[in-house]
Amino acid sequence: METIGLIGGMSFESSAVYYRLVNEMVRARKGGLASAELILHSVNFEDVVALQKAGDWDGAARRLGNVAERLQAGGAGCILICTNTMHLIADEVAAQVSVPLINIIDETAKSLHAAGRKRPLLLATRYTMEHGFYADRMKRLGLDVMVPDAADRTTVHDIIFNELCAGRVLGSSREKLIDIIDRAVDNGADSIILGCTEICLILDPERLPLPGFDTTAIHARAAVEFALGVDEVNEEAA
Repeated sequence: METIGLIGGMSFESSAVYYRLVNEMVRARKGGLASAELILHSVNFEDVVALQKAGDWDGAARRLGNVAERLQAGGAGCILICTNTMHLIADEVAAQVSVPLINIIDETAKSLHAAGRKRPLLLATRYTMEHGFYADRMKRLGLDVMVPDAADRTTVHDIIFNELCAGRVLGSSREKLIDIIDRAVDNGADSIILGCTEICLILDPERLPLPGFDTTAIHARAAVEFALGVDEVNEEAA
């Protein structure tokens, strides 16, 4: 089994989900008391948020790149950045290590293609919805990503940062998100990307008006496939 390297803490609420999912998936495939070989480096999210607000993406890349180097030095055979937003600097982080960085956008695109979906609505932080890196990469992969209008983008961003990252899951906010999804249905969306690793805390992808794609679960599965080998994962899942 390869060792999985997780760059977490952004926020720790979703990092805990990663840790649980990766280990549950390994146990389901290997049986008994099996669990994952992994290293988790959890950063101080407050420091990362300060870099985001300042638009200091070069500083963020150096910060996470240094963490990736430490994970590789500790024996990690792959690296995951456990957040969608910080994939804005994923290529820069990947360039600082020689082991693969498993990209959450690429893995989500694979899942959308496998399900025959072409026009997903992206629910994420303002950085992810507005900076273009997510939609641009998806477009190169043959997907036409929709984002909510400006007012709804503010609503989604505020729910993520002010509530979910602080461990608060409110029914009223879930209703707001469902309303945003309903409007996207009217505008031609054929699926929903839960494009923030905390959104799975408030929305169940199986209980949405459109097929939902939980990036946290997709990313975790990709890590397990790497760690165990795709052939072994497919054979045990059959």
